[in-house]
Parts: sequence; C-alpha cells; structure tokens
Amino acid sequence: MNTVTVSPKFQVVIPKAVREALVLVPGQRLQVLVIEGRIELVPVRRTEELRGSLAGLDTRIEREGDRV
Repeated sequence: MNTVTVSPKFQVVIPKAVREALVLVPGQRLQVLVIEGRIELVPVRRTEELRGSLAGLDTRIEREGDRV
C-alpha cells in the first residue's frame, strides 16, 4: 500500500509506482473528486486518447423518442 504525507503547503507526491501504472507525466492534469470522505485523482485525458475506447459497446438500447 502506498501512503503519502501532506506538506505544509497541502501538497502530496504521487508515488512512482502509481505514476508509472497510470502513465502520468509532468504537467498532466488530474481531476480531484471527493467521494464518501475520500479523495480520488482521475487523470484527464485528451479526446484523441479516448478514440476507440468504447469499441464493442452495445448501443441497441431503448431510447425515448426525443433522444434518437
């Protein structure tokens, strides 16, 4: 388990193993979420990086008439 310490400036260092697992780079933007008393950091990806990520998604769902 990785732990971090909050600095006097309220900064934390993301452990190297986590940075490598998520392929984070300097300057990378992270969305900060507070969910049920915990902090989650979610990498913000460029739209181009998401291309093809929904391949195989079943889009045959029932939709309301004004949503087609």
